[in-house]
Formats: sequence, structure tokens, C-alpha cells
Amino acid sequence: MINNLNELEKFVTENWNSINNFIDAEGEKLTFPLYNSVDIRESDNKIAPVDNNIYPAGFNNLCLLDLEAVGNYLEKFIYKYAPQAKSIGILIESHTKNKFYLDNIAYLQKAVKDAGFEDVQILSFDNDLFNDSTELKLETASHFELTVKKAQINDNKVQIGEDVIDFVVMNNDQSEKMEVNFSNLETPIHPSPNAGWYNRSKSQHFIFYKEVLEKFCERFNISPSLLQANFELVDGVDFGDKNGLDKIASAVDRVRSNNEDSKVFIKGDQGTYGMGISVVSSGEEVINFNRKSRNKMDVGKNKIKFSSVIVQEGVDTVLKYDNMPAEVTIYLIGGQSAGGFMRANSEKGAQENLNSRGMVFKKFCISEIRQNQDHKAKEALYSIVGRLSSLASALEIENLKK
Repeated sequence: MINNLNELEKFVTENWNSINNFIDAEGEKLTFPLYNSVDIRESDNKIAPVDNNIYPAGFNNLCLLDLEAVGNYLEKFIYKYAPQAKSIGILIESHTKNKFYLDNIAYLQKAVKDAGFEDVQILSFDNDLFNDSTELKLETASHFELTVKKAQINDNKVQIGEDVIDFVVMNNDQSEKMEVNFSNLETPIHPSPNAGWYNRSKSQHFIFYKEVLEKFCERFNISPSLLQANFELVDGVDFGDKNGLDKIASAVDRVRSNNEDSKVFIKGDQGTYGMGISVVSSGEEVINFNRKSRNKMDVGKNKIKFSSVIVQEGVDTVLKYDNMPAEVTIYLIGGQSAGGFMRANSEKGAQENLNSRGMVFKKFCISEIRQNQDHKAKEALYSIVGRLSSLASALEIENLKK
């Protein structure tokens, strides 16, 4: 059995095609999300996904070679589900004052256009954005100009005025559920609107990831501990009135028991943007949370109140960028690794949350890491972890249909 990272890296690079063929076969009857971003932490003894976003918002952080690969994969995905598609809509978030988010949309729009689709419109159903107009002009952090157009659903089709959109790229994570009836929509929309944070949970993702990983590791005789961070779900908590802090504290001590030198991450079970995260060294720290610490954990993006959390093993990152602790994020299109970057933070330690104030991004290209090619690169291992996590989210989406 493969029991350490050196053996695992050697095995992955020498068995690249058979590993990818296995993942392809596992996902053959599933619908992969149009895209994912997977945050991966690497320590001395494991490389593990610690978060998975189904509506990623960092395409501006990819290198241009990877953005080209994104376009190639987008073309294949869109034509698979909408063979006659000509007009593409990108459905965005309503927090349009976030200019870095708008940069993300500009680069995503470029990738879709580079995929061969000339008519790529940016859409919103949020009437409050438009006042009496049907268009909104915006400028991104990099000074690109964007035009957001008011969309509506007529006869179960997404339209801009009289023009019908053939395929919708969803880039709204629905931390707050959109007031749109997607149930009878004939226009293909990916990723599924059912996978918004109002309906999805981190714990469910990691349950499916564990299921995927165990099957993968059994097939290739790999120790699963090399590729996952232990976690527990704690329900029925209220940080405002301290309800359930004792349950969180007990879970922290259980998760930490396998490695008493490590820290433990407490994360709101739903949500993104690095909000609702605390890093602790013991259960006692949780019991002693002051009001500031509890307020930080009480609500997330769009003021969603956290009533459940996951308690996740902290993976002590060994990666550095300019002497700052760093972690890897892999972008996948239709379950295929297409790009990535490093997130580093000078204000945090190797066991802390890097997705917070002080973070910077370093682009790195993984476009050379393709199936049916020889290579000897650590990025190959990140790619496989990302693909397994994406396979888990395909199972999530299938489950959310029920």
C-alpha cells in the first residue's frame, strides 16, 4: 500500500493515464458541474482538499495559458448540453461594487468568447440593479468595462428583451436564494442552480468526497489518509447565545486527537469567501470565545446565520511563496483540471486561514498537465485531488435533484 507522499507522487506521475481513465469512468453517468474551484492544502504527510466552490469567482487569477485551456473545455461542455448554442449568458452576483469580482466576470467572459461564442452577455435578474434602465455599465478593478443586461424568463426560456439566450453560465453562488423559478426552465443552465449555498453544505460535499476517495484508494491501493482532512459536522449551534459551543469544543478535541500539534478549523457549513472561519488549538478555546469571536462565526455572506459548522483537521501547509505560507487552488471545467493559482498570506501562519485579509495570488500554469502526456510535476497530484473533489460535487448535484 502507498503510505507516504513521495510514493504517491511517483505513482501518480507513472500511472497518470490509468488514474484519469478511472476518474472518467466513475463520472461517465454523472453531470459534472460546469466548473469548480478546489482549495488544496499540502503538509508533510497529506495533500487534501479543504474547500470546494461550485461557482468559482477567481478566473482573473489564472494565467492566460490556463484561461485558454478553460475556453477549450468550456466549448466542449457547452456543446455537449446545448449543441446549437450561439448566445451565451453569464448570470452574475448582485454585489457589483466588488470590483475584483467584476474582474473575475471579465475574464470568464473572455474565456467563453475565446471558446468560439461571439454573443456572450452578462445577465442579472435583480431588478434593484437597474432602476428604470435595462442595462448597467460597470468598471472592473483592472478597468475593463462591463455591461450587465436585465434578464427575464418568458415561456420557460431566459431572454434579454426579445432575444433568447441559448445557454446560461451560472456565476451566482446563491448564498441567498434568488427569487427566480428555475424549476421548469428550458434554457440549459450550468452549474445547476440547485447547488447554491442556500441548499448545499460543506459537510455533504466531504461525505461524498470520502465515498469517492475510498473507492479510488481501494482501486489503486493507496492509504486514504494521504488525501483527506478529517472532519465532523456539528448541528444546532447559535454563536449569538453560545448555544452548542460545548458540542463544537468536543468535536474539536476529537478531530485534533490524531495530531495534537495541529490546529483545527471551524467553518460555517454553508458559504464562501473565507467568511465564518475560526482556527483553534483546543476545545477550551471555543468555550472561551469572546463576543468578537462569536460574532465572526455567527453570520456569513449576505448575513446568513450559521446554525451548523464543520470541524475540520487543520493541514499545516508546507508551501511558500515569497516566504509566505501558501495553498493551491485548482480550477476545473466539467471535471477536467484547467488552471490554478497559489493563495499566500503574509499575515497568517502555516496552520491558519489564508483566505482572509492580507492574501495575495500567484498565477501558475498547469496547462502542460494534460491527459496522455508524460510529465514529472507536483501539479499532477493537485490535478488528481481536484478531479476527485469535482467528482464528489457531481454526486452532490445528483443528490440535490432528489
